[in-house]
Amino acid sequence: MIIAAVLAITLDPAIRLLFTRLDPFSFRPRWLCRIVNAILVGTIHSEERHPISRPLMRLYQPVVELVLRVPSLVIMLAILVVVLTVPIFQRLGSEFMPPLNEGTILHMPTALPGISPTEARRALQVEGQLLKQFPEVETVFGKIGRARTPTDPAPLNMVETVVTLKPEEQWRPGVTWDSLLSEMDRAIRLPGMPNIWWMPIQTRTEMLATGIRSVLGVKVLGPSLNGIEQVGQQIEAVLAPLRGTRSVYYDRTLGGYYLDFHIKREEAARYGLTVGDVEDIIETAIGGKDIAQTVEGRERYPINVRYARELRDDVEMLKRVLVPTPTGRQIPIVQLAELRFAQGPPMIRNELGQLVGFVFVDVVGRDLGGYVEEAKRAVAERVQLPPGYTLLWAGQFEYQLRAKETLKVVVPFTLLLIFLLLYLNTTSVAKTFIILVAVPFSAVGAIWLLYFLEYNMSVAVWVGLIALLGVDAETGMFMLLYLDLAYQERREKGLMHNWDDLTQAVITGAVQRLRPKVMTVGVMFMGLLPIMWSHGTGADVMKRIAAPMIGGIFTSFVLELVVYPAIFALWKWRAEVKPSMARAEAAV
Repeated sequence: MIIAAVLAITLDPAIRLLFTRLDPFSFRPRWLCRIVNAILVGTIHSEERHPISRPLMRLYQPVVELVLRVPSLVIMLAILVVVLTVPIFQRLGSEFMPPLNEGTILHMPTALPGISPTEARRALQVEGQLLKQFPEVETVFGKIGRARTPTDPAPLNMVETVVTLKPEEQWRPGVTWDSLLSEMDRAIRLPGMPNIWWMPIQTRTEMLATGIRSVLGVKVLGPSLNGIEQVGQQIEAVLAPLRGTRSVYYDRTLGGYYLDFHIKREEAARYGLTVGDVEDIIETAIGGKDIAQTVEGRERYPINVRYARELRDDVEMLKRVLVPTPTGRQIPIVQLAELRFAQGPPMIRNELGQLVGFVFVDVVGRDLGGYVEEAKRAVAERVQLPPGYTLLWAGQFEYQLRAKETLKVVVPFTLLLIFLLLYLNTTSVAKTFIILVAVPFSAVGAIWLLYFLEYNMSVAVWVGLIALLGVDAETGMFMLLYLDLAYQERREKGLMHNWDDLTQAVITGAVQRLRPKVMTVGVMFMGLLPIMWSHGTGADVMKRIAAPMIGGIFTSFVLELVVYPAIFALWKWRAEVKPSMARAEAAV
């Protein structure tokens, strides 16, 4: 925009001079002048004879004449259109940002705690086979549990499967992003493993920022894991039947299965063993212990020693683990410790100085803001929170609330800045307010187009609306400039005495300069409309930015051609022409 502004006052005048018709009396020879004019310029027509302006003016002039016959009625109808748009605006949903199509899908079902490694591996393989059956899928790569790194706190029951899709041109006819996810969700319904579908990069960002790996999450904070478990399961039951809930899962804070070794101190002492001696055997033989490290070039690998799997894969075999004594005897560990199965938390989370549990909610088919409002009401009515427990709604909803608070400052500041710039340009408060009348009328087209496209209000939409404010100010000032020039020209000639004279001035300013206005709006349409047919990564965000600008420019253009002449005529009539007539009659 800065470069365009510089070129408008530097390069543009030079090009205009180059492509302006040469004067045959000052440029010789004349035959060369005629050739240059024919090649570079062609025939320059007046506005009345221009092949584009002439039909537009014939269509537009009767409209302006009709508007100036009933200017008050036109303004009232315009206000009525704005009022009727308010309920439509209230029906628009809200979200933080539209889904960003990354070309891949992250499938994250979660099983109940206590799933065995064998069953986890089988579930992962079945899921991958089902996903690979879709012709739109190129590759499937899944992981369950966590890697051998402290940066991956995933439990054994957490699945992460990255599904890489083929380009959309290779998809089946009629298959869209939403319909493909719906098909996958229906095809993959493993018992006890609710699905969560999202984007890989976005999921990682959300998990790092909020700890939530779904679009929406509910954090249950409290002093006791048992209390958190009860509240979380109640919320899971309440949210499951709500419209828009594709899946809901409370990540259990209890339910993990453990095998505890309770060492018998007296029996160990009888054989000359300490508790540490017995625990060393448990760590080495069952858990595995690093005893050395091997160096292979630049790579280093730990050497881990423990019993073979067949000697430690069930409780009866574990009871036969031998513990050496100082006398050289080998004692079965069952004589030194009692083996018990126990349940406990598979993972303990802490947030804001309290224990916390997460409820993951996958929302589809409705706006996030409306879903949260309904979910809050349902939870408040059907879930009784014990004293000391708190609910926090997290995920993208957190970003939405922050963006809402930011927009409360950004939008008024933008309007104020536009007002100041317009006032510095027009040096008239009245003219500035007339130009700003375009803002609510342009919002009419933006809101209706968003409603027809079923777009929710998001940060991307607000970016488009803020850009629309600047465009409206530009085109509105453009129209007002021509109306004011026509009025001043007629007034300087002494032809401004009554309403008919004012009407003629308004018609001249509106009709005679129609082509520049149409060109301005037409160029904007040609630049923005292709975005609405774009596909691929980032297209959904760009469509949300372009849609309010396209709809708003259209209604703003209609406002400038129809309502602006009526407002300008009434303003000049009451502020200047009518008082001038009264003064002239009083002087006579």
